[in-house]
Amino acid sequence: MEKLIVSSSPHFNGKKTTQNIMLDVIIALTPAMIASVILFGFRAMVVILTCIASCVLSEYICRRVMKRSQTVGDLSCVVTGILLALNLPVTINPLISVFGGVIAIVVVKQMFGGIGQNFVNPALTARIILMNSFPARMTHWTAAFDYSATADAVTTATPLGILSEGSGGQLPSYLDMFLGKTGGCLGETCALAILIGGIYLILHRVISPVIPVTYLATAALFSFLFGRDPLFDLLSGGLMLGAFFMATDYTTSPLYFWGRVVFAVGCGALTLVIREFGSLPEGVSYSIILMNILTPLIERYIKPRAFGLVKEKRTKEAAKS
Repeated sequence: MEKLIVSSSPHFNGKKTTQNIMLDVIIALTPAMIASVILFGFRAMVVILTCIASCVLSEYICRRVMKRSQTVGDLSCVVTGILLALNLPVTINPLISVFGGVIAIVVVKQMFGGIGQNFVNPALTARIILMNSFPARMTHWTAAFDYSATADAVTTATPLGILSEGSGGQLPSYLDMFLGKTGGCLGETCALAILIGGIYLILHRVISPVIPVTYLATAALFSFLFGRDPLFDLLSGGLMLGAFFMATDYTTSPLYFWGRVVFAVGCGALTLVIREFGSLPEGVSYSIILMNILTPLIERYIKPRAFGLVKEKRTKEAAKS
């Protein structure tokens, strides 16, 4: 007779692994990467490859130094590298890209225990640190389809930059912003590419539509309340990229439905408050990071009631009486 082994649930393993999930995210990010190369030329590919290489190498070396098992194969560091690159301008210095990758992987991710242990999004945190450390480099935008060398590139402003300056500059059309024919970070200009990737993730059940839909709806509502153009706000900046690819991060977002709703509402509201009243024209990175920090508090107070809890409570009260 074979030995009977009794173990705790779950007794059936799902087909989804970290590597499979990260591969789906990489596939979903591919349209945005292709669009960035089309819009900004070969330099965009250099930025993407530099960030990926920096993140992969940082994770490999860090795990070796810490004498922990290697996690490079789960592809999470590759996803972090791509997201970091898509949050950078095409003219960024390669050394700054490498520095950002080290910050994202070593400081934000591995120093807190690795994948699943970081309390804020690594790519966004690295972007904020780079923004505050190298503000001039991080806000040097070039026009779409300008494939000239970095030094000769035609500088331009992002749609949000034009709006916040109030200089009366010509705002791009909705179609231009939807197709990405504006200045900005590599992954934030082409809303079409981001939507394709986001829909792919939802259809493959990698992410739930709760956070991105609630985030975008809240942002549109607050844009309307502030007297702004909701469609312009949805198509500009990193709102689409943040809603589909960074606010939905498993580790740093709530687990339960209503927690996700509260989280996404907070992201949308903070994004538009920063855009309307802040000194910076963009607010996606800061809003998501702030809500990442509040995630444990949200999950503490907003969680589903355990099955049988009410009945058990009534039974105890009846026993006492």
